[in-house]
Amino acid sequence: MANRESKKALAARAQEINQKLMHMFPDAKCELDYENPLQLLVATVLSAQCTDKRVNMVTPVLFKKYPRVTDIAAAPLETIEEIIKSTGFYHNKAISIKGLAAIVIERFNSEVPNSLAELVTLPGVGRKTANVVLGNAFGIPGVTVDTHVGRTSRRLGWTKNTDPVKVEFDIMEIFPPQEWTMLNHRLIFLGRRVCHSRKPACGACELASMCPSFGEGPMDPSEAAKLVKAGA
Repeated sequence: MANRESKKALAARAQEINQKLMHMFPDAKCELDYENPLQLLVATVLSAQCTDKRVNMVTPVLFKKYPRVTDIAAAPLETIEEIIKSTGFYHNKAISIKGLAAIVIERFNSEVPNSLAELVTLPGVGRKTANVVLGNAFGIPGVTVDTHVGRTSRRLGWTKNTDPVKVEFDIMEIFPPQEWTMLNHRLIFLGRRVCHSRKPACGACELASMCPSFGEGPMDPSEAAKLVKAGA
C-alpha cells in the first residue's frame, strides 16, 4: 500500500489512522510519573532499557530523598545507584543523573532548559529524551521515536527508515506540529498494547483495514484478542 501511495494519499490515510487512535486510546499520555521538568528529565533517563512501571516505582524514593537539582548534584553516587539499581545500567544512569544536575546548575541557573539544542548537551540526554521533556513538561511539540513509535510507524507505512532521527522527520513531514506530542503517546500505547514486536494482535486491531502490515500477527479476532494488553 505505502509503496503506491502519493504524499497526499499517505497524509489522508495517516490522519484517518490518527483519528482512530484517538478513539482507541482516549487516555493516552506520558506514562512516566513526574511533577516538574527535572523529575521528567531524570525519569526519562532512567527509562532507557527499562519499563515505565519500574521507573515509577523508583523515582518517588529518589525524589523524596533528593527533591532539588542541587540535592541530586551533591548526592553520593553510590546512594543514587542503590536507589535506581532495579532500572538496569544503574552505574551509567547514576553518573548521567549527577552529571546533568551539575550542568543544569552551572549553565542553566538550576532550571531545566527548554530547547532541544540545550537539552542534548546534558549527559545521558539524546533527541528522544529531549523530545519527551519538551513535549510533556514544556508543551513544545516533538516526536519521540522509541522502539514502539519506530515499529508502529513502519508497519503503518509512514516510513521505511529504521534510524530514529529519520523516522522522526518522516512523521513530522506527515503531521502538523500541534499533533506530534499526542500522536506520539497514541503510537506508544498502540505498540505496548496491540502492535507488539513479535506477535501483533492484528485481528483485534481497529486499524486493520488501514494498515499495510495487516497479517503479520494472528488475524483471527479471538486469537488476536488474547494478545491485547490492558496496560504498559
